[in-house]
Amino acid sequence: MNLRYLLLRLLRHFMPERLARFLLKRRWIIKPGLESTDPFAASARYVETLSAKGVSIEGKRVLVFGYGGRFAVGVDLLKRGAAHVVLCDHFVLLDTERNRELLSAYGSYLKVEQDEVQPRGEFITLLHGDIREESIQRQISQVDVILSTSVFEHLDDVPGITKALAKLTAPSGIHLHFVDLRDHFFKYPFEMLKFSEGTWKNFLNPTSNLNRYRWNDYLRVFEANFSSVEFTVLERLVDEFRKVQGKIRAEFKTGDEAMDAVTLIHVTASQPK
Repeated sequence: MNLRYLLLRLLRHFMPERLARFLLKRRWIIKPGLESTDPFAASARYVETLSAKGVSIEGKRVLVFGYGGRFAVGVDLLKRGAAHVVLCDHFVLLDTERNRELLSAYGSYLKVEQDEVQPRGEFITLLHGDIREESIQRQISQVDVILSTSVFEHLDDVPGITKALAKLTAPSGIHLHFVDLRDHFFKYPFEMLKFSEGTWKNFLNPTSNLNRYRWNDYLRVFEANFSSVEFTVLERLVDEFRKVQGKIRAEFKTGDEAMDAVTLIHVTASQPK
């Protein structure tokens, strides 16, 4: 039994959410995702990955799902040609300090009101709340491109949220999502798969929620909502998987090592059903 892992997971599970968000915003102990640590690299990766598939954001309405309170990805996508960007997050946690740093280079998309940096409505729409709720969906028109990085692994209702996002997608629209299947205690990428649902939910799951979905789970959900789905494997840790596969619970294994050892993917989906 990995006692160090269990201790740190217990601490993270019982940490007050307010404290966790405080640490995340300041990047202390809890590490944020790419859109927070290097938002311009994130927007470049979106554009380059879509371009390789023959898709451009030029003149498109783009939704960034789980933008984390920073406007950087949104304004950079606008600079790269997007017509309008919707920044969507369940929580309102604006990073005013870092958003202020954007004013000199992206001031045409932003404004300052009562000492707060806000987006200009003709370019950016902020959408805060549960994307599954009709009241939230009615706030925006359908979008052409939906993007996310390291968001799907934290969702508590992957089928419901994917269905809601599909509903917001224009008939000719496309999704691009980068998903991290690892235990976010990254030294032990498959450790979370050793525990029963009850043990994980009640004692070990961090407040950020790791849903423990595997590649085959995402495949099932996306194929239920889109007619065209393509997965790309970005990382597969076969040696690490083999070391622990005997302790991984059956529900997290398909019997196909090539699938079960996958840790990083991106999915593109189009033609919403």
